[in-house]
Amino acid sequence: MKTVVVTGGAKGIGADITRAFHAAGYTVVVGSRSADGAEIGFSDRVRFRACDVRRPEELHALADFAVEATGRLDAWVNNAGFSKWCALDDLTEEFVDDMIRTNLHGVIFGCQAAARRMPDGGVIVNVSSLAGRRGSANNTAYCASKFGVTAVTQSLAKELGGRGIRVNAVCPVYVVTAGLTEALQEAVSPSGGDQEPYLAEFARSQSALGRLPTGGEVADAVLFLTDGAHAVTAQSLNVDCGVMPF
Repeated sequence: MKTVVVTGGAKGIGADITRAFHAAGYTVVVGSRSADGAEIGFSDRVRFRACDVRRPEELHALADFAVEATGRLDAWVNNAGFSKWCALDDLTEEFVDDMIRTNLHGVIFGCQAAARRMPDGGVIVNVSSLAGRRGSANNTAYCASKFGVTAVTQSLAKELGGRGIRVNAVCPVYVVTAGLTEALQEAVSPSGGDQEPYLAEFARSQSALGRLPTGGEVADAVLFLTDGAHAVTAQSLNVDCGVMPF
């Protein structure tokens, strides 16, 4: 039975990714700061370990836990991250540091922890964002962190390819989660604090399919890149219902 680690795998998109791998027969090791409010159940094939991805030593401990608990590490999904808009004039060093350490450093050192322990032929998938494809107003720190994930994905695909380790990313557009709802309630966000009409109009005017993806559809793409895309590496796959290249 294969083992996958999913950081931030207890809530939001991460919980959907956990469920998808569990349904596919994997043992899933969830690394998250807390299991409080988890959207998944914990069975003998879903294990939890507290992990703050801002701390590389905790990511390495998470990888060791996965190997010790299950005897193997086949795949790793760097999902943990957060979104928050902030105007340039209001940016602080603390805000930028937290964003970069969570969304970018967490991916880099998650990849390091995984690559040291997984066998040749393993798979790493990074959860990026459409904000890693194009910039947007009041979103400098977040976009910088996600553009960085694209660079990490391409670079490590080259570095680890000799071992047969594939490294890819998914780039979702808006997916309605508690985290997105909280971020869009801020007046500085593109919704101006009025989320529902903003998302409805965005879906109508910006996406080819006239809707936004679900967390389950993002999870399907992650699972595809893990199990069904054996010749694909160094790619960042948009999961956006056709928002790009509009």
